Amino acid sequence: MSLAPPASWPGVDGQPLSCREKLKVLAENHEELVQVMRDAFEDAVLMGVDEAALRRILTEMVAALPSPKRPQP
Repeated sequence: MSLAPPASWPGVDGQPLSCREKLKVLAENHEELVQVMRDAFEDAVLMGVDEAALRRILTEMVAALPSPKRPQP
């Protein structure tokens, strides 16, 4: 499994983003997130958390993230 950032980041119009500064920020965020998730995953599994359950929990966390484009109550 590759943890490299995607080859392109699709915009809302379906076209890949091309702004160098945006791509730089996205790559940095991706790298930081991979490291934090890897550390948290390894800690949990080594402490005895079921790996499949942890993957579900992490997936649910991402799915529950609110959109910054929608006003929050």
